[in-house]
Amino acid sequence: MSNNKVSVVLGTQWGDEGKGKLVDILAKDIDVCVRCQGGNNAGHTIVVDGVKYAFHMLPSGLVNTECISIVGSGVVVHLPSFFEELEDLEKQGLDCDGRLFISDRCHLVFDFHQIVDGLKEGELGRGSIGTTKKGIGPAYSSKASRSGLRVHHLYHFEEFERRLRTIVEARHKRYGDFEYDVEAELQRYRQLADRLRPFVIDSVEYLHKELAGGKRILVEGANALMLDIDFGTYPYVTSSNTGIGGVCTGLGIPPSKIGEVIGVAKAYTTRVGGGPFPSELTDDVGQKLRDVGAEYGVTTGRPRRCGWLDLVVLRYSNMINGYTSINLTKLDVLDVFDTIKVAVSYTINGKEVTSFPASLEDLETATVNYVSLPGWKENISKCRSFDELPENCKAYVRFIERDLGVPVKWIGVGAGREEMIAM
Repeated sequence: MSNNKVSVVLGTQWGDEGKGKLVDILAKDIDVCVRCQGGNNAGHTIVVDGVKYAFHMLPSGLVNTECISIVGSGVVVHLPSFFEELEDLEKQGLDCDGRLFISDRCHLVFDFHQIVDGLKEGELGRGSIGTTKKGIGPAYSSKASRSGLRVHHLYHFEEFERRLRTIVEARHKRYGDFEYDVEAELQRYRQLADRLRPFVIDSVEYLHKELAGGKRILVEGANALMLDIDFGTYPYVTSSNTGIGGVCTGLGIPPSKIGEVIGVAKAYTTRVGGGPFPSELTDDVGQKLRDVGAEYGVTTGRPRRCGWLDLVVLRYSNMINGYTSINLTKLDVLDVFDTIKVAVSYTINGKEVTSFPASLEDLETATVNYVSLPGWKENISKCRSFDELPENCKAYVRFIERDLGVPVKWIGVGAGREEMIAM
């Protein structure tokens, strides 16, 4: 029996940590890159030789022309967006022919899911989640209620048609008579089914065969732990398991086949949309982080909320995902600060708390306890080894390592592929 194991890259915070860049760097030494959950609500930007590639649903391993990329079973797929993203990448010169596949078990996102997504947000009013309105939540709801359609249904089209009509009728009963042309959608999906056929595989069998054959497999998580449907800041979360559990359930890989688990953590903290954010800065310092870090969403263009690094979040994230190493990203953004603060605990109802609480009501009353560290006020974007970093910068990295008990193995000092220090 093969002892080969998959490596996993996961977000440690609320997403947008820069996972795609690390995946791109690691992909040069792997054979297969696979997405395990989420949909096109995710967003990575990868810069290679000055060219920016935007990834939303497709694995960023596609940038490596020797790498096979797979959209795994746990991903929900809007097929028009799948092909649009593929076409955009190919227009930029990426040859993806014969290198991209999709699981026959993937659930499909339809336009009515996106319509419903917006209607649900409207119902929530001031308590809205801040969804991307890509239809991801409603698609996972269809999956959980066992009324969803999967890729394989496309190749039994009578059954596909029956199920689509049934689910649309149910949504009309729930949300009223919103505009949606079922006949046009059926016609479109007849054509998409033919176009998709060369991409469709049994990804469970494929991945296990590749593992048994000694192939190097890298799993690319989407979103991040604090958006996990079970362990995130519920209900201000996404609709899938974004942690290590989602790798197993989204790909059909047992825990015994998971090796390295790399947590990607931004050197400060950001999040998009509503929900608690204890270390958020709504002052000039927060705006400075946003401007220097270019903190605007790849998928939505929305400005990200910004704050200091929160070790309460990272400790909690590490407890759940069991990181074997950390990729600390965008450390160069902190170059401009005289003093850098790090959240180390919260005070809730007069008690110090060092793990992330479940109750949003408790979080609303929390006082964040910070440690202040001296900044370095030097441009580190040209540094290519840890020894080249300023002493205060090295001390910042070591402070994080000591607190988490996890080694920092990579440090991002700029947007480009070459602007990454390997420890």
